[in-house]
Amino acid sequence: MAKKIILKGVAASAGQAVGLVKVITDPKEFKKFQEGMILVAKITDPEWLAVMVKAVAVVTNEGGLLSHPAIVCREFGIPAIVGTVKATKVLRDGQKVIIDGTKGSVYEE
Repeated sequence: MAKKIILKGVAASAGQAVGLVKVITDPKEFKKFQEGMILVAKITDPEWLAVMVKAVAVVTNEGGLLSHPAIVCREFGIPAIVGTVKATKVLRDGQKVIIDGTKGSVYEE
């Protein structure tokens, strides 16, 4: 049975990952992020690098192929979807999802 797509965006860094969502809205919340989680944020910048490298995948509301999260994720081989517009509203902490950075789709697990 095909998995249901719950969110779409720009396929920014190829690959697939399964994990638990952690929505981070402010750098002060970085300590709540654990290795192997899926980072969900509005956008990232260089300050976010230490959290990004712990992520199994990254999903952002904003960004395109040349945005910070897209470039960093490609460099580190982390699947990523950017430009979803509403990832921080649709995805919730602890939700288990499948990220397909090749297709730009988030699926329910």
